Formats: sequence, C-alpha cells, structure tokens
Amino acid sequence: MPETRRSDDVVLRLVVRHPLPGARMRVQRGATAKNDLVDPVMTSPGALVFELRCGVRERPDGTLELRSPEVQGPPDARFIYVNSGKYAGEALDGGRRAKVPLRDLRGEMIARALASSDSVIVGEIDGRARDGGPAAATVPLLGNGWTLQRRA
Repeated sequence: MPETRRSDDVVLRLVVRHPLPGARMRVQRGATAKNDLVDPVMTSPGALVFELRCGVRERPDGTLELRSPEVQGPPDARFIYVNSGKYAGEALDGGRRAKVPLRDLRGEMIARALASSDSVIVGEIDGRARDGGPAAATVPLLGNGWTLQRRA
C-alpha cells in the first residue's frame, strides 16, 4: 500500500486500462530506462494502478510544478514514462515506453490536492497501442483527463 501523504506533496494515481496480458508494465524512475522502476500498487486483468508521491514547488512565475524522480522533462512539458518489455526489466529484445503527458494538469488542481489530505490526482490511459501491443509513444488520457478524487 502507498505511503501516507505529507502536507507538501500530492499523490498521482495513474491507471493503465486494458494492459496486455503477460506484458509487464512499470513506471520509470529517473531520466533513463536503466534506472529504478516502479511496480503497480494494484493489479487486475483489467487495470494496473500506479501511485506516485510528488513534491510540489512554486516556480518564480507563481505556477506550481510537480517534482519527483518519476516526473520527467522540462517544467513546461512534464510527463511520466510507463515502460514495457525490456524497458520494464523483462529479458526481451523489444520494449516500449508510453509517455503520459502532465501538461493538462493545472496548478489549481495541484493546489486543491495540497489542501486536502484525502485527495488524489487521477489519470487513466489505455495500456494497448493501436497495433495491439503495449502502449507506446505519447498517449492520450482517457475520459476527462486528470481529475481530483477522494482517496478510496
């Protein structure tokens, strides 16, 4: 089970819907695929759930940004990688990385999540690409994108 949230961080819950059976998926921690990998906190045939605790920093322009080893990219184009195949630590020749954008995650939602200790920011992606393999490249969020929910 994920750790209890501190008052200066938020929890991002990333749900991977329809993961490919038998294909391992893990979130990348650090800038290269050879770094540590984060396992899902919950798994089922229909979904994998990752929970990432992220610090929040106020930028000089007053906007809020997420900071954690799992959050990649420059401040204006942050994202999370969900790795599969060899990038997820499997002994395979091939591998894929799905890039989950954080650009639509607004500072207002981050501030609301900071203000409520029982809230979590949730986003969902499809775990499969159009070719039937694991998700790859930049993937769109399902539904209404990033939403603020009460922790269940």
